[in-house]
Amino acid sequence: MVFTSAMSAAGFLLVAAPPVAVAALTVALRPRLTDVVAPLRLAVVRAALVTGAYAVLTVELLGALRLLTLPAFAVAWLLFVAGTVAAAGWRLRHDPAPAAGRPGPTAPWRTAGRGERLLAGTVGALVGVELLIALLAEPNNFDSQTYHLPKVEHWVAQGDLDFWPTAIHRQVTIPPGAEYLLLHLRLFTGGDALHNLVQWGAGVLCLLAAARITAQLGGRRRAQWITAFVLGTTPMVALQATSTQTDLVCAAWVACVATLALDGLRRRAGLGALLLLGAGTGLTAVTKTSGLVAVGPLLVLWGIGQLRLAHLGAPSRVDGGDGAGNDDDGGGGDAGAGRGGDGGRGLRAGDVGRTVAGSVLVLLAALVVVGPFLARVQAEFGHPLGPPRLRESIPMERHDPPSVLVNALRIGHTALDTPLAPLRDGTAAAIMAGARLIGVDPQDRAITFGRETFPVPSWYPDEDRVAFPLAGALALVGAVVALRRPARISPASAGALRGYAVVVVTAVALHTAMIKWQPWGNRLLLYALVLAVPLAGLWLDDLFRRRLPPRGRDGVPAAPLPGRRPVAVGLAVTVLATCALSGVLALSYGFPRRLVGAGSVFTTSEWDTRFLRRPGWAEEFRWAADAVRASGARRIGLVQQNDNWEYPWWLLLRDADGRAPELVALQSVLPDRPPADPASTDAIVCTGTRRPCAGLVPVGWTLTWRGYVGYALPPGR
Repeated sequence: MVFTSAMSAAGFLLVAAPPVAVAALTVALRPRLTDVVAPLRLAVVRAALVTGAYAVLTVELLGALRLLTLPAFAVAWLLFVAGTVAAAGWRLRHDPAPAAGRPGPTAPWRTAGRGERLLAGTVGALVGVELLIALLAEPNNFDSQTYHLPKVEHWVAQGDLDFWPTAIHRQVTIPPGAEYLLLHLRLFTGGDALHNLVQWGAGVLCLLAAARITAQLGGRRRAQWITAFVLGTTPMVALQATSTQTDLVCAAWVACVATLALDGLRRRAGLGALLLLGAGTGLTAVTKTSGLVAVGPLLVLWGIGQLRLAHLGAPSRVDGGDGAGNDDDGGGGDAGAGRGGDGGRGLRAGDVGRTVAGSVLVLLAALVVVGPFLARVQAEFGHPLGPPRLRESIPMERHDPPSVLVNALRIGHTALDTPLAPLRDGTAAAIMAGARLIGVDPQDRAITFGRETFPVPSWYPDEDRVAFPLAGALALVGAVVALRRPARISPASAGALRGYAVVVVTAVALHTAMIKWQPWGNRLLLYALVLAVPLAGLWLDDLFRRRLPPRGRDGVPAAPLPGRRPVAVGLAVTVLATCALSGVLALSYGFPRRLVGAGSVFTTSEWDTRFLRRPGWAEEFRWAADAVRASGARRIGLVQQNDNWEYPWWLLLRDADGRAPELVALQSVLPDRPPADPASTDAIVCTGTRRPCAGLVPVGWTLTWRGYVGYALPPGR
């Protein structure tokens, strides 16, 4: 039996609460200034950060009160929606219309050319198809079966956030920010039918933030659509937008921090901007700590921008925003341009102190969001980053230049992998030979995750490891051009563009210096890809833009090179068409959720969809669960290893009225949380190998095994 439930009318209203709150906050938090780039997108970013922070803090507060229940969450969201709607109403009464001269929401479409409409239509169609798949497909991500979704079920069963005995340390040590968002949907609906929508929403937020970043860096409307197009057609983005992974959620929060940090290059930050930066930083940290690799340099860039504005004598504006522009075109000058008169008034001690105080406030706001989780981890393991096995398995254990170089080359090879086997094999062989030449073992465990072996094919559209050669290559070229000739692709914002490119390159360099190579490392790089694609959008738009012919030595315009522009434009069109094809193929044939072929969301049953990663396990789990339920067992012991699937038991072992079972671990990797006594259980279910299970089954019990799954019952059951 698979537990499913129809959503009640009350549940439907509660599910609508978060999007209603975001919509209301978008109205309430829209910028008041008339010179803000992409004001609507800025308002959405602000609304998403406020709503995300509220969702996380609600879980923390109600968890501390042991009130992780539907009534408590219903009250919390009804109060929040009432507050946001009241704020939106107040804003409309006091500022009922956009500022004069600002185009309405339909103006971009009316004035767009055919090319821009084609880009926009493609992105919209992909987002719509992703929404369809997200709604139709049951959660079937491998990690979700192991620890993302079991984590949510444990919280619901306990009613609090206390850690529990478990053999899967990732259920308690990995930051839970994305799962906090899932918890709201789990309580509202009673199941997992809408779980995929969290990543889908994060994907939409990534597109909006990346397009706004392009506008802030001087990109006109076409550049912004190209950015959204390249990012939206990237297979990793398209596939993760339909899953219960967490990488898109992390990337979305990082992108929000990036666009707010760029605001800080053009206008001094007020209290609201500081709190939003802190919320974005905290949400990144509580979702995936690897995202801080980019957030750190972004905050440094923001701080430098604030000091420069103070030096130029820029006025303080609490609204935040960018240089001149609008929601259609973007653009604007470099930070502080034209504000300081003859070189500005100079930097004063008070300016430095204010920037330092603002930075401290950002960090304090971030700690409010992530601090409770870090405190629990510190109390449990004596370290805020968790037990040694977590701190040593993913981070690099060697940081000498040769090892970092080899790690960077392997990460780059996996990220840019293509279906061309000769190219893949040749470059991999060259990397391994070069590593040995400089005295580094390319399979060194200190720079390689677990027992994995480099290289691995990563071109296949699998949500956990698919490469991004097109978007990655375009971003690399865009970064090089932005560093060497920023005025070429963004004449009015060359300084901001170069600074942003330095941040992106620094984040990628830090990532390769801090995180070991692993076969699924591409998804860990997703936040960096989202940050880098705006550079690709600006560069590609430059290829399309008509330029005046170069001038000769005498100042007379020289004859343009024959065929130069048509070749560049033809190359750009070909690249974009290939991007579109890769995105369509990823959604059509991607794994483990696809539109057509074996495993299609239209033709595959709910239970089989959940097990597309491991089809052979589907019937084995059902067989064991049927036997345990028939025995009348309610307290059921779990025997499993670190990477085994636990979530199916939460679905299969519910009783007829949907009541969750009492699942207790018979092994524990948490020193201060001992496992349950096997004799105290009514039945035992096991996954993995038979030997560990047999060692825990009490004497006289009957152990039955079938492939990957087994169960044990006491005499008389």
